[in-house]
Amino acid sequence: MNAKSQNIVVEVIENRKLVGSLAKNDFKTKFAGSYLGTIWAFVQPVITVLIYWFVFEKAIGATARIRGELPLPYVLWLVAGIVPWFFFSDCISAGTAVLMEYNYLVKKVVFNIDILPVVKVFSSVFVHVFFVVFMLVLFAVYGYLPDLYALQVVYYSLGVLILALGMSYLTSAVSVFFPDMRQIVNIALQIGIWATPIMWNIDDMKQKIPDAVMAVLKLNPLYYIVQGYREALIDKRWFFEHPGMTLYFWCFTAAVCILGVTVFKRLKVHFADVL
Repeated sequence: MNAKSQNIVVEVIENRKLVGSLAKNDFKTKFAGSYLGTIWAFVQPVITVLIYWFVFEKAIGATARIRGELPLPYVLWLVAGIVPWFFFSDCISAGTAVLMEYNYLVKKVVFNIDILPVVKVFSSVFVHVFFVVFMLVLFAVYGYLPDLYALQVVYYSLGVLILALGMSYLTSAVSVFFPDMRQIVNIALQIGIWATPIMWNIDDMKQKIPDAVMAVLKLNPLYYIVQGYREALIDKRWFFEHPGMTLYFWCFTAAVCILGVTVFKRLKVHFADVL
């Protein structure tokens, strides 16, 4: 971690109460003006899960298995993969637009704008916690009670948070000078949900996809996260059983964080002038 990244960490820790307060307020005001308010933050993802579940299991007949052997309700396999994706997608979408949204704070000389991407990512944590609980309850309803392996969900959630935070620093800084960045991010997320094995099983594609393409798909850092959630809840494997993938993910995440923070720090002196 370079000096600039360390400075960000120190600033966030020193302003942790402000970050928490802003994150709570951001979450509450996100749907201000609507009758259902923050309930919409939970309704939309649930509807999305129901649509995917109906299309893939009921219409197409998709199935899922535990370690490729025992049958598993497809909805459990789907939820275990899509919950971390919802978290990542929400963090990146909101983080990219944070400087534009809080431009009135960016123009204040006394306000520390370095914490704004953190505020957006932490705001997304509230919804993610709800869906993690929802996911565990759903597993319990089907007879799959949480155990020690399920504690790894915290580890993988932390991985998503740090990765999304690094990307948010980068995309939010660039979007100030290149507004089209938000549209590019939205398109990338639309592609990403299908490029990541969320609705489809990558093991079933080994005979259909060339090895080179399979290797590229596995370079997607969200592959590590999605597979991790499923192995924690379904396959019952520890993250350290994949040392190569674990090392790759954290090296990739560290590189993204360093790049994002460096770009943000170098460009932030011009934010107020552009906004």
